[in-house]
Amino acid sequence: MSRLPNKEFRAMVPLLREKGFYEPEKPRKISWSEYNLTQIEDAYESLTFIRDSVDKTEYLNTEGKIGRPLTDPKSLAKAVLLCEELSLTERSAQGWLKILGPFLGIYETLDDRTIGEAYDKPEVLYILKQVFDESKTSDGKLSGDGTGLENSRKQNYESSKKYGTYMTSIVDSREIIQAFDISGEQECRAMYKLVGMVEGNSLRLDAGFNDRELVRKISLEGMIPYVFPKKNNNMNGHPAWKLMYTELFLDVIQWLTEYHIRSHAESFHSSFKSRNKLLMKRRPICQLTQITGRIILHNRRRLSYFNKLAKAS
Repeated sequence: MSRLPNKEFRAMVPLLREKGFYEPEKPRKISWSEYNLTQIEDAYESLTFIRDSVDKTEYLNTEGKIGRPLTDPKSLAKAVLLCEELSLTERSAQGWLKILGPFLGIYETLDDRTIGEAYDKPEVLYILKQVFDESKTSDGKLSGDGTGLENSRKQNYESSKKYGTYMTSIVDSREIIQAFDISGEQECRAMYKLVGMVEGNSLRLDAGFNDRELVRKISLEGMIPYVFPKKNNNMNGHPAWKLMYTELFLDVIQWLTEYHIRSHAESFHSSFKSRNKLLMKRRPICQLTQITGRIILHNRRRLSYFNKLAKAS
């Protein structure tokens, strides 16, 4: 049995990071007319989406609970999504709901305290989880990455990895979020769970996820793994690991062309943090509700844009 070229493979890996090693792909042409139309119609589409998507959901039965009656969870979920769409504080949202409430199907009077408490309601999170699952689609070309979400201007990427909220996510090549985790678990371990929650043809991860068992799990889920190698890696191992790096060794350009679709994961994290305010909530459920709402709205915008492109072509 012939030995694998591990020595040559390890010598090749540092070269993969050098500039000019391969020709970059041409930037995708932007259709500005479709983009402008999306921006113009964004407000109406967002409010319509919030109303219709929440109305289609079911909510947890709270009958029989002791205490004052709970405000309609669907109204609370709509209020949360409105806050995240317009970057409103709870006080501002109370005033805006007097104008926009009837359009959204909110007929109760929601004060700022009620809106703030909605973030901590399991019933609201349950509704948002349904909206997230029902409103996303996938093109099968998946990528994963992790990033810190700052709670204050004093934090930066490194400190937020230790002290702030850390999010690990999987997106497709259109930057539609397929799954995410904010449990605080180390990103490679969190990816183990996320891999089992998505469906796709392939998955791309950087060297921070260079883990033999993770590659094996990706393969068992029916996806082709593209995990950037480390310079001390050997090609020996599970068939999925061996095949992945054999293909890299034999056709570097083709492998890197597929791998660098992963840039969409980094683009998503950059746009997600630049568009949204700092993460204002502190309780775990409140943070999960706030991030889920923001991701739902991000997916809505991306899908709207690509749907318009498809109709125009």
